[in-house]
Amino acid sequence: MDLAARLMRVLTDPDFVPEEQDRHPDLSQVSDEELGSLLVAAYRAGASAVGATAMVRFAVERAAESRRPRYTPEACRRMFEALVEKCQEHGWADLTRGLDALEGCTGQLPDVSEPVRTLVGLWLEKDTVRQPYALLAVAGFADEGTLRAAVRRLSRDVGPIVADEIAVIASRAPAGQAQLSGIGRDSRFAAPGAHVWRRSADNPGYAAFARRALEVAADRTDAIRAGEIPYRADKAFTDREVTTLGQALRVALLRDEPWLPELFERLLPGVALAPTTARTLPSQALLYEVVRAGQDFPTPELASAIRTVRRSVRHAGVPRQLDKMLKKVDAALAERTAVALRLPRLDFDTAPVAGSAAGGVLRRPVGDYRAVVTVTDTATLTWEKDGRPLRSVPAPVRRDHAAPVKELRDLVKRVNAQLATLVRALEGGFTADAVHPYGWWRTELAGHPLARTLVRRLIWEIEVAPGRWRAVLPRTDEDLPDAPDDARVRLWHPIRCEPDAVRAWRDLLIEQRIRQPFKQAFREIYLLTPAEERTRLYSNRFAAHIVHYRRMFALFRARGWKSDLLGPWDGGDSDEAERTLAAGEWRIRFLHAWADRSGDEELASTDQVRFDRRVQDAWQEAPLADVPPLVFSEAMRDVDLFVGVSSIAADPDWTDGGPRRAYWERASFAELTGSAEARRDALERILPRLDIADRCTLDGRFLTVRGDLRTYRIHLGSANILMAPDDSYLCIVPARRPGDGKVFLPFEDDRLSLILSKAFLLAADSRITDESILVQIERGA
Repeated sequence: MDLAARLMRVLTDPDFVPEEQDRHPDLSQVSDEELGSLLVAAYRAGASAVGATAMVRFAVERAAESRRPRYTPEACRRMFEALVEKCQEHGWADLTRGLDALEGCTGQLPDVSEPVRTLVGLWLEKDTVRQPYALLAVAGFADEGTLRAAVRRLSRDVGPIVADEIAVIASRAPAGQAQLSGIGRDSRFAAPGAHVWRRSADNPGYAAFARRALEVAADRTDAIRAGEIPYRADKAFTDREVTTLGQALRVALLRDEPWLPELFERLLPGVALAPTTARTLPSQALLYEVVRAGQDFPTPELASAIRTVRRSVRHAGVPRQLDKMLKKVDAALAERTAVALRLPRLDFDTAPVAGSAAGGVLRRPVGDYRAVVTVTDTATLTWEKDGRPLRSVPAPVRRDHAAPVKELRDLVKRVNAQLATLVRALEGGFTADAVHPYGWWRTELAGHPLARTLVRRLIWEIEVAPGRWRAVLPRTDEDLPDAPDDARVRLWHPIRCEPDAVRAWRDLLIEQRIRQPFKQAFREIYLLTPAEERTRLYSNRFAAHIVHYRRMFALFRARGWKSDLLGPWDGGDSDEAERTLAAGEWRIRFLHAWADRSGDEELASTDQVRFDRRVQDAWQEAPLADVPPLVFSEAMRDVDLFVGVSSIAADPDWTDGGPRRAYWERASFAELTGSAEARRDALERILPRLDIADRCTLDGRFLTVRGDLRTYRIHLGSANILMAPDDSYLCIVPARRPGDGKVFLPFEDDRLSLILSKAFLLAADSRITDESILVQIERGA
């Protein structure tokens, strides 16, 4: 008996005695069609399953989440019979399972009209109809009368917006109804995946509905402001309307509709500001739903509109909540490269200020003075009078022009937020191998008054002939290549370059003292190792580390990863942090688990890294060798960052004993990771230019510093220190934030700054006055 047949017996025959391997089955040996039949049986077994049956049920359902099950016509019919049974027994059944079975049917669709009519009849008897979109799609597989009955029931007392949506879905053929049913949600707080929204966005009928619905919503808020509709706090839209409008907005945002900016100018103030002086809102729920839609499919115009309304909303708690939500909008916008690069010019001069790396400038009269907002690395606000710069805000301006000053300060914050988003979007474009037309790149990036300060310090590749790319650094290459406007431009990445060329770019950055917006020339490269070729589906490169969990969790969020919070509660013992890359075609998963507490610190342990590829709208685990090298490298770079920054090995003050102390001692001075190797490469170029160059040498994984009292070895990964001759540990806890020194660095790296600050301190160890450090040095000197 083969595996699929044995598992089917486990799920359906209570007298069958399973073998031990059946309790933990390897479902990779089961075909997609066999998996579909098993999934029907697992659904029928339900929550009442125990023992081996329950174990097989869970294994089958987990496999179905990462694969795309297929169903024979007979399995489709059995699935609908199972749905009827569940609905009769428990009062509810998951209709999407039936739709999935029909969509994945391997033969001619079976006649399921009889169980469908029964299901719809049971559904329509209920006071509250769950899964209304799936219900419409299911009803379409019965007959016209069943579908009309469902439409009448779902359109009852829901208002014109929701009724319009119901009519749009009902007008589609059954297959189209099934596709649109994917947007149905039991809660507006749980959004489907991007591929589900894409189906709706590609449907012309639903796209047209989306515009109608949002314009009706804006008309309603206009009428409330005009007094044509009586104002009631938070009653402008029903919960069901909020959900429907959120769906319509996501479709419009995904399509990047050109009419949206004008609509935002009406709708957002309309839902956020009462027509009276009240501190309430016409619809706080819809305001937050708009922002959640922006987290899924952000545009620069929506982010700007949210910030504008945030400044004027009168409710005390709403601005704080919007600030939290806007951080996720900005992070998501950085991942949506195609629209994130669409920066407004904000009235900044197109001609750069003095200095080839400078950006734009905006001058605005305020009373007898003039405000000057200048964009270099960041936007800054200064003041001048009669062309003479002033040190601070003039007192008359501060006293008599508070509103313009606040507006200008808000402008600076907005520009800096846009610059930060641009940096993240450019860097995020690596894995998507984003390319741009040369003509557009020259005007909208390299020539943009806000963007150019960043763009000119990055290395770009221009396709000057088919398949032949020329690398340029606009900061030093004033004469850009002569290429047609439709030639392709992309960011240079060291993984596509020969080692000698990489070294040349790194030398140039140091010589010209060019600090890049993010690490590019010195970017780490992570290639597949022999060990990873052997493990095939997973990497243990960053496994078995002990980390400060909250620090790592914060990094997850900052880098656009999704992860549930771990802790000592049910379900909080482990998780898989994940991030989609390459325009949604690849997903990386980083396994980690809750470990324990150490005083006030929460600890976690790290585990495997795995990759999934999107195959027909479903994730399928992929061998590491199949992952594109650039995607693999960028993903592993993130994991290296998480472990390197949050590992307890990087904590110089760690004093716990036991196994964690053993890990700390081992990892604090371990072989260098990719990020530490890049740090070493940078130090090779920086050290000869320092005043302490004659006291420093690079020795493997250490920077060796000769002081007057002792010789020290600073680990290039952890920045921890060993002292000669006995390799005793020297604890130095930084008293200031790394990066405050005056040594030029070609990229931002707090650990590199910390290593250099320690090197300067120890090279002059005879002048150290800190008693806690001196005691350690003198103990063995």
